[in-house]
Amino acid sequence: MHPQATRGLTLVFGASGYVGSNLVASLREREIPVRAAARSADVLLAREWDRVELVQADALEPDSLEEALAGVETAYYLVHSMAAGRHFAALDLEAAANFADAAARAGVKRIVYLGGLVPDAASGAHITSRRETGEVLRAGSVPVTEVRAGIIIGAGSAAFEVMRDLALNLPVMITPRWVRAKSPPIALENLLHYLIEVAAIDETAGAVLDAAGPEQVSYDQMMRWVAEVAGKRAPRILPVPVLTPRLSSYWLGLTTAVPASVARALITGLRHDFEADDAVLRRLVPQRLLSVREAIAAAFAAERGHAVAARWNEGAFARRGFRHDTAFYAKKASGSAVANASPEAVWRHVSRIGGRNRYYYMNWLWTLREFMDWCIGGPGFTRGRRDPDHLRLGDMIDYWTVIGIRPEEHLALNFGLKAPGSGILEFNLEPIGHGQTRITITAYWHPRGIWGLAYWYVLVPAHLFLFRGWSHAIARRAEADADADADADADADIGTQASPAMDHNHHRARGE
Repeated sequence: MHPQATRGLTLVFGASGYVGSNLVASLREREIPVRAAARSADVLLAREWDRVELVQADALEPDSLEEALAGVETAYYLVHSMAAGRHFAALDLEAAANFADAAARAGVKRIVYLGGLVPDAASGAHITSRRETGEVLRAGSVPVTEVRAGIIIGAGSAAFEVMRDLALNLPVMITPRWVRAKSPPIALENLLHYLIEVAAIDETAGAVLDAAGPEQVSYDQMMRWVAEVAGKRAPRILPVPVLTPRLSSYWLGLTTAVPASVARALITGLRHDFEADDAVLRRLVPQRLLSVREAIAAAFAAERGHAVAARWNEGAFARRGFRHDTAFYAKKASGSAVANASPEAVWRHVSRIGGRNRYYYMNWLWTLREFMDWCIGGPGFTRGRRDPDHLRLGDMIDYWTVIGIRPEEHLALNFGLKAPGSGILEFNLEPIGHGQTRITITAYWHPRGIWGLAYWYVLVPAHLFLFRGWSHAIARRAEADADADADADADADIGTQASPAMDHNHHRARGE
């Protein structure tokens, strides 16, 4: 038995996020009983954790916190509304206050909060919000241990993924001044060890502790090391002073797959120099801290070994092929329609796509794409299905592979044609009342290098047009089925009503 296994029930609040999902896995390795909570139950279910209790909860909905905190001894608070828009700071403080109050009522013994390093000249809302969230939590009656960290080196960390995309996508880049800012990045495994151990140390109750790696390095140096460890040529970096944070976020949105809202929040912090005084934490929790190069190598090794817990929400991370030059985050395009039909009627057609049925809309465009793939040696015109009417996990639909399926709700397909990246196509069905169902078709594209980005930008207009038309075509087919079923039911009712009269006339004709 692991020494930590005697600890009571531990809640990871914000378990769907990057640190949270990895923390859950690490706690389970130490045989610590874990409850994982997040706003989306579907995301938690997709993690497929063993021996982990799952709870849907939102700190902005106080009534949902009672179940999440019931019987909890230690609660990790890992919530941050970085991508929630301009009002995220106020939301952070409201959520923290709700959580502190609920934890006190539930009898929680310790809250461990992961905050961020705060430079002396900090002015951005993203940075100051992290500090103020810790203050709100400490204002409650439950002892709080705040661990402040800067950049986390690991697959899935937003800052690391920005650097990876830039380093591996662009041979030459014109960058804002913030690439010269310095910070002490910490390896994911070192941070997780700190978070787990501080919860069991009495001296850390009420403490604010800096967590850092052993080196103070600039972002441009980290990008060069990312390229070097990945076996790529280091990019040529040309800093310029004229890119504002807003322009920088647009630039990142164009040259990486990182969502724009995340990019804007990151840039606010990345333009500062960060320093950490981690002497106290190193004394309380001694461990060997990985250098930046070692941390990058460990992140890549975890990918090769499929040992990364923080798969992207769509499940697409598992489909990257674990290539270091394939973006972690995805570009996205979608289209939707509303069908006057039940999810069952809509699913009947979603589950029959491909093979002889083809795709219901602009089949010539699908044929053209298949021909192009065939010309470059791809599977191209490979067509067929195991069964024309039913699907199961792992089935092939022409050149697509079924990687996720919930009948009448969700279908996820992995793209199999030759392309500079990895893609997933999702169908989601949502009943919206009054006998209607919303059909949403979404493509997630993980570009591989600059050609993967170019491929996306060239095809995204066609995708948007195609998905809108495709969803409407499915809706029309489902509605036609619903109308046919209604007509059949009406005919059956008429027949039932007519039968007694016909039988009566039959008896009269026989003189009975």
